[in-house]
Order: sequence, then structure tokens, then C-alpha cells
Amino acid sequence: MSNWDAEVAVVGLGAWGACALWRMADRGLDVLGVEQFEPGHPLGSSHGGSRMFRVTCLEHPGLVPLARRSLELWHELADAAGSPLFDGRGGLLIGPEDGRIVGGTLRAARRHDITVRRLSHGELTERHGQHAALDPRDIAVWEPSAGILRPEESVRAAVRLARSAGAPVLTGTRVHEVALVPGGVELRTASRTLRVRQAVVTVGSWLDGLVPGLALTTLRMPITWFRSGTGDDRHTLDRFPVFMRDLPGGQVLWGNGSEGPHPVKLGLEIHGRPGRPFDPRTDDRSVVAEDWSHLAAVLGTRLPGLEPTPAKVSVCMLTATPDGQFVLGRPGGDPRLVLAGGCNAHGFKHATGIGEALSDLVTGGTPRMPLDFASPDRAALH
Repeated sequence: MSNWDAEVAVVGLGAWGACALWRMADRGLDVLGVEQFEPGHPLGSSHGGSRMFRVTCLEHPGLVPLARRSLELWHELADAAGSPLFDGRGGLLIGPEDGRIVGGTLRAARRHDITVRRLSHGELTERHGQHAALDPRDIAVWEPSAGILRPEESVRAAVRLARSAGAPVLTGTRVHEVALVPGGVELRTASRTLRVRQAVVTVGSWLDGLVPGLALTTLRMPITWFRSGTGDDRHTLDRFPVFMRDLPGGQVLWGNGSEGPHPVKLGLEIHGRPGRPFDPRTDDRSVVAEDWSHLAAVLGTRLPGLEPTPAKVSVCMLTATPDGQFVLGRPGGDPRLVLAGGCNAHGFKHATGIGEALSDLVTGGTPRMPLDFASPDRAALH
């Protein structure tokens, strides 16, 4: 009888882990999943009702091919699950032409031949009048391939398909130690020790607790929803599409319009940081006024017509790296361990492509999209 519980274990079934489990199980691998909560839970980084998808990834040139492949796989996942996980109504990027968001978007579009449309300042104000107090230099880029993804539904769909393909899934099971042993890995939990040949660790904001030595920072990212006070449909998703907008002083406003009973979703990054440092193991998750007061202060002028007090506030988390890039690969080339983390607030859109890449790694293949820039051995992480 084998001393191993499986050939591979995926530890952490948020977006990246769930998609990795799905791709591995779909290939017929002997894989099991381990999740400390339940798939689609609201305690990590893969929730919030909607997430922006865009192909014009301004964060790194290597992300555009990954986004394109991810979009193909999002459609494949949705078809297999029989669930509409992607709403591709297009997206809007706003700011000065030489700014980080619009400038980076246009560079990505030119470099990778992505179809976009440049909107002049006049066209922006005429077509998207919800955005007020624009700088005279502000223009916009319309990306028709952009849209929103459904995070909770996506995670649950991927796990459900993995289970259907034969992958056991242990929920309510927290791995408190990942121990490298001869020939494999021991995953130690409160009730048992799992022994596998390879472990793929995709635990998001808990990564530094399981695999120390990486320069990772967990940030607390509030998500807020506001109701329209105009009495018309100007803030519905049809008329108020998903967007990112550069504001003065290093702020970035982002969000999407309302859908049915769900109000307008908004968030604010300040000086490149969407939140303050946070320890998911010990810090209080309670919502406080500070979670939304900075955002509410800009809405009266920037997005007039929304009620000043949020209808709902939720706490999300993200893991940041010093250079803003993901952590994907085998640390030190170890054949027993694969790490995937450091979402940097732009990782959800790539979940399906990353899941496929992780599946390639555990089978000894080369990911179809080069991911050297995300190596866990790069100098920025040590």
C-alpha cells in the first residue's frame, strides 16, 4: 500500500488554487485539494461579486499573453460549468495620456496589437458623464475585450468540476506546516498529516506563514458598494462600465456599475497601495469608518449622484511583492514544491491561465506562457 495520499496536493482553493485543481484533475492527475474554509468564502482575496478583466495588462508585458490565454480558459470553465462567469461588456481606462493607467494601457495595446479605442477628453465627457471633475488632460481608452468576472461563482465552479473529475477536496482543513521530506512533502494539519509527492501552495495572504523567507506584504483592501441617488439608470452596468481612473496625488479610483440588486462597486488606491498592512491570522476584520471615508470624500466631486454613505462594506486582502509581480514557480528548482502567490491586486483575471501553468509545472512541462519574471528566486523577493 502506498505511503502517499496523492501525487499532488493543491493547498488553498481561492481563485488560483481552484483553477489549478481543475486543470490538474481535468488532465487525470492524482491530485487532491485542501482548503481551510469553504470554496468561495469571503475571508481571503477571491470574493466581492465582481472583478475586472482586461487584456491590456499594464503591469508587465509578459502578462498580456497570459491574459489572452486566461480569457480562453474562462470561457472553457464557464461552458463546462454551465454558468455565465464572464460579462464582457468592455471596460474604461481613464487618465492623462502620459499617466500610469492610460499610458500603460496604450503601450500594451501597441506592443501586443490589442484592439482598443482612444477617447478624447470631449468624447469621454460626452459618453461617460458619470465621471466628473476630470482633469483637462484626461482622456480614456475603451477596451472592448474587457469586462467583469464572478469570483465566488468561478471558484466554486472550478472546485466542483475538479471533484467531478475525481479530485478529493478537504475543506475546513488548515495546513499549518509544509514540511519537505525525502521524496515529497508532508502537509501537517490539526487532525492529520497528508503525504504527497508535490505540493502546490496557493494560500494567498497566508503564504508567508507557510513558506517564510519571501518579501511579501499582506494588505487589507476595503471594498465598498454605493447606491445611486439619481433615480435613473445612469449608474447601471450598461451605462457605467467597469473602469480604472487616475486621480491626482497618486490615487486610483476603480469600480463598476450596479447590476440588479447589487449597488455600484467602488474602491480607491492611495499612493499605489489599496490598503494597510494586515495579518489574516490575528488582525480584526471588522469594518471601520476609515475603510470608506477616503473614498466617500472624493465621490461628491468625482462621481456625483451616488449616496455619500456606502450601502455595504467588505474587507478583502491581497499579497504584495516589492516589484509588483506574481510569485510563480519552484523555489530553488525543488521538484517537490510549487509556489503561487503575490496577486498584487491584479491577479484574479489570470487565475485560469495560472492554473494551467501550475498544472504544466507539476507534470514537468514548460508553461505555454513564459513566466520567468514571476520566479520565486528573483532578487526582489529576498
